[in-house]
Amino acid sequence: MLMLAGKAYLTSEGTVMFASNALIGLREGLEAALVVVILVAFLVKTDRRWALRYVWLGVGTAVVLSVAIGAILTFGTAGLDEAQQELVGGIASLVAVGFVTWMIFWMRRAGRRIAGELTGKLDSALAVGPLAIATVAFVGVAREGLETALFAYATIQSASQTGVGPLLGWVVGIGAAVLLGVLVYRGAIKIDLARFFRWTGAALVVVAAGILAYAVHELQEAGVLPGEKSYAFDLRHLIDPQGPVATVIRGIFNLRPRMAVLEIGAWAAYLLVVLPLFLAGGRPTATAAPEPRERAAAPTR
Repeated sequence: MLMLAGKAYLTSEGTVMFASNALIGLREGLEAALVVVILVAFLVKTDRRWALRYVWLGVGTAVVLSVAIGAILTFGTAGLDEAQQELVGGIASLVAVGFVTWMIFWMRRAGRRIAGELTGKLDSALAVGPLAIATVAFVGVAREGLETALFAYATIQSASQTGVGPLLGWVVGIGAAVLLGVLVYRGAIKIDLARFFRWTGAALVVVAAGILAYAVHELQEAGVLPGEKSYAFDLRHLIDPQGPVATVIRGIFNLRPRMAVLEIGAWAAYLLVVLPLFLAGGRPTATAAPEPRERAAAPTR
């Protein structure tokens, strides 16, 4: 399980997980940052800056909730016995896989209209009041934040005893996403979002397949699923489980030299079904803040 105390260094697997989690954190964080950029740009361009405080209130609440859920999952399970921790880890990992799978397909499908939907909801909320404005921002960011919290927990848990690498990767990735969001808003850079989301989405599918294998492993150890000792292969005589090759493979794909039939079957089935479906769906349409229609300035509140 999560073991950070006394480990202020990056192990070999931790270094691999750092790079992997930084990429995923960048992807998830940029999705949330783009939501904020769209909402803020809409209010500024329509001269309704008075509503910005409520947008930031909704964004802040969503961030706090996401961090709280991540902390509860990580530290709230510390007092459980080993079987209970395995059960919680397995279930949380399954939820994370389901959530991220839904999100990558949703983003590919909804990317064409997400900016229009967000600004349309915000436009309606402006006529209702501050709570409605904050709710639009909260829902838009919380959706990404909850996915990030679940996925971060699952990836960190599956990379046990790897030092600070996995957690640090998430921090760096999300921090970079925030910086990119600011630069996009200010017009300092332009990102090919269609290509970015396509290839990071494919990376998410590979990571999710590994998380699914980890979930099956944890549920087998907890006694929920059968076949813990029914191994599909045992390559420990060829590959040292603690060696550099094994650590790199585990860091990227969450595969080990010895795996049960159900584990590797779940990993292969997910990857062989979901990845071709995602890549065959065509290029996602870039999400960008639209040019809003001109409006008369609302009275200052």
